[in-house]
Amino acid sequence: MASYDYLTYLGHATVLIEVEGVRVMTDPMLRRGAQFLRRMPHAADVQSYTSVDLVLISHLHHDHLDLPSLRGLADDPLIVVPAGSAEWLRSKGFTHLAEVAPGDTVRHNGVTVTATMAVHSGKREKRGPTAVALGYVIKAGPAVVYFAGDTDIFSGMAHLTDEQIDVALLPVWGWGMVLGEGHLNPQSAADAVRLIDPRYAVPMHWGTFAVAGLHRIHFSRMADPPYAFARAVEELGLATTVLVTPPGERVAFEP
Repeated sequence: MASYDYLTYLGHATVLIEVEGVRVMTDPMLRRGAQFLRRMPHAADVQSYTSVDLVLISHLHHDHLDLPSLRGLADDPLIVVPAGSAEWLRSKGFTHLAEVAPGDTVRHNGVTVTATMAVHSGKREKRGPTAVALGYVIKAGPAVVYFAGDTDIFSGMAHLTDEQIDVALLPVWGWGMVLGEGHLNPQSAADAVRLIDPRYAVPMHWGTFAVAGLHRIHFSRMADPPYAFARAVEELGLATTVLVTPPGERVAFEP
């Protein structure tokens, strides 16, 4: 009988990864909004996803490192954070931390997490600290998952790990009508798939947040990128299967 692992795309860069019975959450953003952003009406109800074993933070931007969301998590998970941020987070009351730079590895509850580089700003705006921006390769049992965080494409994506990546979680857009530097769009994300060669690719960083008051205007622009990404992967003739996963939908994958 096949053995399956699971992931649930909760919106933006928040993904719950369930591997070997361990629950790993990326960039928890579990509120209705942050700063000037508001969760779009169709996005998932995320309040029931608070019990996790391990948290991975890719960088310090407010929509990826949300302090109230971290405080709302149950079970005192280990929080893996980018180098340069642990001291600041301790000043905010967080103590169960592991600080990592690209190439560093953390092992927790049978899960091995290796930090990778990311091409993105790591500064916390409004007088916050500056830390590196990261992605992560997560290994548990036979499953290998790559979480890209926020990043532009880089050649090292072809050498993230010596093992076959089962699932690549790749950003394909953002929250605005245009993208700034350090982001993937549907076409560049497809080019990233060509480098990574995962069995499955799950688009993220889409369809979740919009500028307050502009939900209806932004709705189609926020919903189209994952489908454009899937088309781009198909046009490149790649073997990777794209799983366009609506926020809140749990999908199974077989390592």
